[in-house]
Amino acid sequence: MPTVEELYRNYGILADATEQVGQHKDAYQVILDGVKGGTKEKRLAAQFIPKFFKHFPELADSAINAQLDLCEDEDVSIRRQAIKELPQFATGDNLPRVADILTQLLQTDDSAEFNLVNNALLSIFKMDAKGTLGGLFSQILQGEDIVRERAIKFLSTKLKTLPDEVLTKEVEEFILTESKKVLEDVTGEEFVLFMKILSGLKSLQTVSGRQQLVELVAEQADLEQTFSPSDPDCVDRLLQCTRQAVPLFSKNVHSTRFVTYFCEQVLPNLSTLTTPVEGLDIQLEVLKLLAEMSSFCGDMEKLETNLRKLFDKLLEYMPLPPEEAENGENAGNEEPKLQFSYVECLLYSFHQLGRKLPDFLTAKLNAEKLKDFKIRLQYFARGLQVYIRQLRLALQGKTGEALKTEENKIKVVALKITNNINVLIKDLFHIPPSYKSTVTLSWKPVQKVEIGQKRTNEDTSSSSPPKKSPGGPKRDARQIYNPPSGKYSSNLGNFNYEKRTLLGK
Repeated sequence: MPTVEELYRNYGILADATEQVGQHKDAYQVILDGVKGGTKEKRLAAQFIPKFFKHFPELADSAINAQLDLCEDEDVSIRRQAIKELPQFATGDNLPRVADILTQLLQTDDSAEFNLVNNALLSIFKMDAKGTLGGLFSQILQGEDIVRERAIKFLSTKLKTLPDEVLTKEVEEFILTESKKVLEDVTGEEFVLFMKILSGLKSLQTVSGRQQLVELVAEQADLEQTFSPSDPDCVDRLLQCTRQAVPLFSKNVHSTRFVTYFCEQVLPNLSTLTTPVEGLDIQLEVLKLLAEMSSFCGDMEKLETNLRKLFDKLLEYMPLPPEEAENGENAGNEEPKLQFSYVECLLYSFHQLGRKLPDFLTAKLNAEKLKDFKIRLQYFARGLQVYIRQLRLALQGKTGEALKTEENKIKVVALKITNNINVLIKDLFHIPPSYKSTVTLSWKPVQKVEIGQKRTNEDTSSSSPPKKSPGGPKRDARQIYNPPSGKYSSNLGNFNYEKRTLLGK
């Protein structure tokens, strides 16, 4: 093993050789042997090996292996020095291997080392993005779990920081191709991260690019398979995928396939859904996703069938008025509960699809069914008006900090829900039923009404939120769907006639 003096002497030989440095192979071999020495010798070797690496292609493997040994040394200062110098080995055919090594080094628990690895990967990205990606994806597909996890997170956080000249169209196509291989077997969290990676690519910002992503999500959601409501993993996968799809939909990128699947496979099984997520109102989450997607349906082959499924499910949450006894009192012991959160979603979805088949209620239903539906609507509307009055009275005069309490936040959202339902019911009471009104779903960001802009909503009361234009918000204004907490659905989703005097009339 060479001493410190021998390492310096051979370094001098190589440094003085200038253009003839490649002729001093023995001197470079001495420096390579420095990795077998003590701490001082290793520190020198970590600096000297990369400095002359490019002059000895025949010793490339030995040099990279020597540096890799230093990257795994017990002494943290030696490891850090060796990692810092690794990008100097990323020349020609060696670059993918260096990228592979750096990706494996992401598993370090030392924060300084981790930052060095990140910086080294970013520096070789700028030399050859495709080659660097090759190393990263190699470890994602074949590496250990911790390496795979950190490599995916690296891509999800660092790709967006790279300039356009690095992320060329060819490079982005490579990312898409390799990502598809990974998506054949991913966890839910990994899938979300890959959708974040892919949806951030410039080449996938177009309509055709978004359509590609929707198809990718649909494949991941396994929409060709029969839905299994009792399988928590099946339910969770569908919801995870649908949440990723929702922000991609627009007037040009349609949600038709997802909406049809939800109507045919999920709605009939709504009450039997199981979820691994504790405290989640799974039924409400499904209905919210369906409502968001219903705005972006294209031509629908099974439109009437889907409307019937929605109609039937809506009836379940719109009870008939209880029968009255001869003395005018209720014959039953208990008034039915009105689940406003569920009804907002179902009514909105029915209203959106109804626009495509406006004669559904009058031409596709028999007279008895239509009569029954209108009785239910009237009964629901009565309870709705009572609840709206209660909420307005409870919120009257409250501003600023007073509206930020948990109780009042719930009441504000409840008022949005009930106002929305009120507007939609008014539409359906028209003869023939109308589908012209627009509302902003209660959990969506409120769209501001510009001065001079005409409202499209029939309800112009000050307590009703501004409504979005029929064309929908711009893409960058739409947010990824966030599911509500259990408290949200249980506290304001239900209303019982027996409780209507609590807040006064």
